[in-house]
Amino acid sequence: MHHCRPHMMAPIVHPTHCCQHHTFSNTVVPHIHPQHTTNVNHHNFQHVHYFPHTYSNADPTTHQHFQAGKPCCD
Repeated sequence: MHHCRPHMMAPIVHPTHCCQHHTFSNTVVPHIHPQHTTNVNHHNFQHVHYFPHTYSNADPTTHQHFQAGKPCCD
């Protein structure tokens, strides 16, 4: 038996399929924002002015003298 070699065709080359492998790294950049708090304690003096007031009563008395006629003996 005689076997014939199969006929070989030229290979078909497809476009290259590109794959990507990504790696990531993190870099921390510190940002410093200084703060300061000042406690201001205010003290207020409240000057309260008083005006005490007193009352009094006055009862003036008047006298009137009338002469009704003349005395008999002068």
